[in-house]
Amino acid sequence: MELVCVGLNHRTAPVEVRERFAVSASKLGDSAKDLLTLDGLAESVVLSTCNRTEFYLAGEKAEEAAAELRRKLEQSYGKDSDPHWYEYHRISAARHLCRVVSGLDSMVLGETEIFGQTKEAYRQALESGATSATLNKLFQRAFAVGKKVRTDTRIQEGATSVAGAAVELAEKIFGKLAGCRVIVIGAGDMSRQTAQALVSRGASSVFVTNRSFDKAEQLATEMGGRAVRFDEWQAVLAGVDVVISSTSAPHPVVLPHHIESVRRVRKFRPLFLIDIAVPRDIDPACGEIEEVYLYDIDTLEQLADEARVRREKQIVECDRIIDEELRKLNLPGT
Repeated sequence: MELVCVGLNHRTAPVEVRERFAVSASKLGDSAKDLLTLDGLAESVVLSTCNRTEFYLAGEKAEEAAAELRRKLEQSYGKDSDPHWYEYHRISAARHLCRVVSGLDSMVLGETEIFGQTKEAYRQALESGATSATLNKLFQRAFAVGKKVRTDTRIQEGATSVAGAAVELAEKIFGKLAGCRVIVIGAGDMSRQTAQALVSRGASSVFVTNRSFDKAEQLATEMGGRAVRFDEWQAVLAGVDVVISSTSAPHPVVLPHHIESVRRVRKFRPLFLIDIAVPRDIDPACGEIEEVYLYDIDTLEQLADEARVRREKQIVECDRIIDEELRKLNLPGT
């Protein structure tokens, strides 16, 4: 029994190539079943996300089937895509799947979303009748390996993005973020990402202000929050816990006197200021106020970089676990 993985991902292909081969999330099972018309192929699983499309093939002549699959893809989408494909055989294919499931092949090292996406791809293939003994055994082992990697290593330790670093700091300040209130000053992409990250961890109220009120309304609608006119945001300051500021102003927007004027009303509760603007939006002197925690873009980037370095150091240990577990699998033909 031969085992092959044919695929492309964010490292080998730009988005304009990846999108050509993307398979709808609801069609993964049907696509896997369709592949069984290839001569010599007995089993298949199709995995497709925004960052990758992969075909896992098993059969007596899976390598020939993989070559035929690539010829068909060329005929349908053009030969210019050929350099972007990679191909793994036997134990290398199994190892690649384990690394994918463990988040080692992801754009964000150690991310967990791919685990669920791979489980869904396998479920659909299984229910469509496209898998049997070889791929069932392989994918079940890969899921066990993915869990072990995340349990026994620190591959998920620390946030690797500015938004993630901000969330981790907020949780250190406030504990759980349930009921936390946020104001976003400036409606750019970084503000959106940071606010969304906070909401995903429990923040309940989001106010958005921007010099262009239309943009404030648009982001507020996306966040399920409320837009505030730019000349009125200071009135909201008394009731929030987190301020995210990212405008294009050439000078600070949030000044110490803004915070001093609401400290007593706030009962001196902690206030977390996230300044992700360049030039900075928040006067550094704000961070000298006793209950205020101020972090700028450089500090957040440094925290994210340090987390990325820590995760990268875990790769060797993750690969050791994967190889150890694969030896137990005894795949036919490997």
